[in-house]
Amino acid sequence: MSYSAFNHVVAEKAPLYRAVMGAFVDAKAHFTVHLRPEDVHERIQAYSLEAIQDALGQLVQWGNLQADPDTARVTSIEAFYRARYLYQLTRAGEAAEQALQVFDRELGRRGALQSVALDDIRLRLRSLAELAEQDQPDATQVQLLLRDLTTVFEDLAENARAFMSGLSRTLELRGDDAEALIAYKERLVGYIERFIGDLVTASAEIAGILRRLDGDDGQDRPISRLLRLTAERDAADSAPELSGGADQAAAQETERQRALAHWEGHWAGLKAWFLDAPERRAQATLLRAQARRSISQMLEAVQRLNERRLGRSDRAADFRVLARWFLECPDDDAAHRLWHTAFGLNPARHLGVTPETLAAWQEQPVPASHSWRDAPPLQISARLRATGSHQRRVAPPPVQRRDQARAYLARQLAEETEELRAARQALATGEETRLSAIGQLDSDAFSLMLELLGDALAAASSPEDAVTTTTGDGSLRIELTPLGSDTAATIATPRGWLTGRDYRLRITDLEPST
Repeated sequence: MSYSAFNHVVAEKAPLYRAVMGAFVDAKAHFTVHLRPEDVHERIQAYSLEAIQDALGQLVQWGNLQADPDTARVTSIEAFYRARYLYQLTRAGEAAEQALQVFDRELGRRGALQSVALDDIRLRLRSLAELAEQDQPDATQVQLLLRDLTTVFEDLAENARAFMSGLSRTLELRGDDAEALIAYKERLVGYIERFIGDLVTASAEIAGILRRLDGDDGQDRPISRLLRLTAERDAADSAPELSGGADQAAAQETERQRALAHWEGHWAGLKAWFLDAPERRAQATLLRAQARRSISQMLEAVQRLNERRLGRSDRAADFRVLARWFLECPDDDAAHRLWHTAFGLNPARHLGVTPETLAAWQEQPVPASHSWRDAPPLQISARLRATGSHQRRVAPPPVQRRDQARAYLARQLAEETEELRAARQALATGEETRLSAIGQLDSDAFSLMLELLGDALAAASSPEDAVTTTTGDGSLRIELTPLGSDTAATIATPRGWLTGRDYRLRITDLEPST
């Protein structure tokens, strides 16, 4: 297969060739198939007519364009024998331009975190669940829902991948512009936090619908019937084979099996996105973790920028500023004071102190403001001059083993993790209860309860309003409904009692079980 249709991309006059091909693509988009050299020149006036004619001839040789004799404007025999052509795109040339457009579009694609797509997936899964409960679901509705679901899901996954892969490069490009980076940080953090909240809320419901549709009975799962209906409709739309009879029936069955495998693969990909498996974590969980890490990366970028700004040193710029200050000095005394302040040529008595120097200082004190030129000389050891140190270098101390300390820290971390897990299991039951019915909590569960109550009360706009919120890491959801103002609840802990207004609450663990 020849790929000469792409030669114009790397040729010496590539901008001219791309402009000519762009003129033909634009003309075809407006239902104009043939163009004369004069028509092309009207569309791209940056080049001369002679250059455009040469480019048209070269593109014809590469196979991008097709040249047909232009006899429409012939009025004499001499004009008939003069070379006049109408040009149009060939199939290879049009395919090459479409490929280049896709390349440019994907190369510049920024991607996005589409919260709206999550709602679309959730709504379509609800509709599929309703159809699965019917005895005779409408095959047309099932097929349309599955196609819409596939399209929305593929767009969500591809945009999320493009956004996260391009985020690091965006941070690097904005790393040198402090104001742009800080403004971008504020917008990005809010954008990601909003998506994480929507992802946490939608993923739990989507995962529940997927489990209900997928079932646990193998082939008897509800989704299997819907996928078979869609596969049968796809197979019915396939073109017939030349042979008939049994071969046609076998071909129809093969097409149906192929369509069924196609839709089963799409369903498996959807499950892999929202449902955890023993051997891997769900893509939605990984995306949420990656989105959180991007916030940390943004904060680290801001921190690095601040460090560069604080530690930036440009000796040439400093000397230019100092030279300007010297020019602005009103007299020599001011210049001498600036010199003394800038270079600090004071006595270097701090470089070495010996009993002899101490005794000399007691006999003849030398103030710090005394010029080094008039101060008594200071004896500095030869070792300090040669090595920069008074003492002889010895072998470094032996490396200490930290195995016991690491093991202790690992045990402590494991204990704290287990205590936190036990506190989450005790509180995040997903069932509605009242504060007054909790009774007694241990220290860890009580600390977690205080954090959750603080998050919920901070999110409430009024003390009398019910509120539903999630923790900052998106792992727990708390629903808090205030009861009467005259109610009271007391929680006993090893450190005392917590007494306050009674609430009806429900704490749900949003993290998938591993």
